[in-house]
Amino acid sequence: MNEAWFVQEERDAVQKVAELVRRARLRWLLKHLPPRMVWAAYVFLNSFFTIMLLSLLAVVTGSPFVFPSLGPTAYLFFFAPMGRSSSPRHAILGHGIGLICGYAAYVAMGSHGFVTAALSEVTWREAMAAALSLAATGAVMVMLKVSHPPAGATTLIVSLGILTRVEYLVIIELAVILLTAQAWVINRAAGLDYPRWEKRPNRGPVLNPPGGISFK
Repeated sequence: MNEAWFVQEERDAVQKVAELVRRARLRWLLKHLPPRMVWAAYVFLNSFFTIMLLSLLAVVTGSPFVFPSLGPTAYLFFFAPMGRSSSPRHAILGHGIGLICGYAAYVAMGSHGFVTAALSEVTWREAMAAALSLAATGAVMVMLKVSHPPAGATTLIVSLGILTRVEYLVIIELAVILLTAQAWVINRAAGLDYPRWEKRPNRGPVLNPPGGISFK
């Protein structure tokens, strides 16, 4: 008798937890709460959490696991998670292309690095390296059918000489992979059909920021 009672209690507890998890998912929240507020909270909390983890990693290791163009990537992951540019393939390959093109332009132009933030101190070498790296990044992404706008900022970080050590470039790409992995776990946990690698053709419900659900 007591054993049966405990089994029933355990089942009830599991059902309650399952219901809480279901209600915590985006689709339920968007239907029962103001969509814009839900989406704003989703972007805020997840952007804070993911970048904070990478920032702590940067503090502990003394390596550039956080850099400016990582911000817009995080924003895309949580503002428009089902967008083409937000898929793992486009984020990881896009930043990789930016790093390679930026470094190639930096070396080709013999740039000595962008020491200060004053535009008046940019030499013609830095100017040419910046223009060449961005143009090459855009062209290569088009050729490889990759679309990730933040990669344009990544390539400038390198071509202007802000971060040029090869080990730093590897760390930057590793940071992108770590951020993408976090986004995959979070978006999946939220009930989104976030792609493992490439965005698939639209099937079923698709979330459109700032919150509505449409069917395509």
